[in-house]
Amino acid sequence: MTAKNQLDLLVHNFQQKRPLRAGSLIITLYGDAIVPRGGTVWLGSLMKLLEPMGISERLVRTSIFRLTKESWVQAEKVGRRSYYSLTGPGLRRFEQAFKQVYNTNSEQWVGRWCLVFLSQLENNKRRIIKEELEWMGFGCLAPNVMAHPRLERTEILPLLQERDTLDDTIVMQSEPQELLTSRALRLQVKESWNLEHLASSYAKFINQFRPLWQELSIENTLTPEECFIVRTLLVHEYRKVLLRDPQLPDELLPGDWEGRSARQLCRNLYRVIYQCAETWLDENLENASGPLPAPNANFFLRFGGLK
Repeated sequence: MTAKNQLDLLVHNFQQKRPLRAGSLIITLYGDAIVPRGGTVWLGSLMKLLEPMGISERLVRTSIFRLTKESWVQAEKVGRRSYYSLTGPGLRRFEQAFKQVYNTNSEQWVGRWCLVFLSQLENNKRRIIKEELEWMGFGCLAPNVMAHPRLERTEILPLLQERDTLDDTIVMQSEPQELLTSRALRLQVKESWNLEHLASSYAKFINQFRPLWQELSIENTLTPEECFIVRTLLVHEYRKVLLRDPQLPDELLPGDWEGRSARQLCRNLYRVIYQCAETWLDENLENASGPLPAPNANFFLRFGGLK
């Protein structure tokens, strides 16, 4: 199959998903392409970019309305046009969601854990916070006790404050332990995180995108618009898996962990297509002042450096 055939298959598979979560794809588009260019974009630009992926104008409007209700984005009217940017809470959630996507640095783990105790929350709030923490990669060490090996205590507090649960939640940072990979800890990790399901999700991602990478590694025959579509779907699908990944230290992961191969594949494919995709974005993104500015310097630090 050619690269174009592989792209058509990716788009087809995305369109077959039910429900088709256009709002999540819009957040991916903001994180990957719009935030590095100032963060505000005309609604018409979003519609034009998403239409080839099967997202109708009506669905874009509905999704943007929901994202506004959920405090992800905010609107600014200039004449008859609407321009959307991430809100303060939306930017915080974006930073948490995308923190690991482009990061290739694997800092050595020293044995610290962020622990969150939910036992003093009422049932409804406890359920909500537990779900939010799970989306950040937390695992359940014990009833009402959530743990993460990478996040710091200060990274959790804004979420709790936003949900009005800060006073009823206990957040601690454990001290490093001498034996980082004890038998008991390995067994606890297997109980607290569904690593088999996570590995299966990574394997599915690899099977989706590796054939396209193999074609493009020989020659990039895709147009700028097609490169943009690949890049958006690549980051979107990778981000969905990564959100559930607690980034456990290598010492606590299987030797053949699929997450390593998935990260390398995402990095390699992104590096091949990003410049061509940027050409398409240069021509099709607008804010109230005209075309969006070029990406900021941090953009080019993605995946260990794009240039």
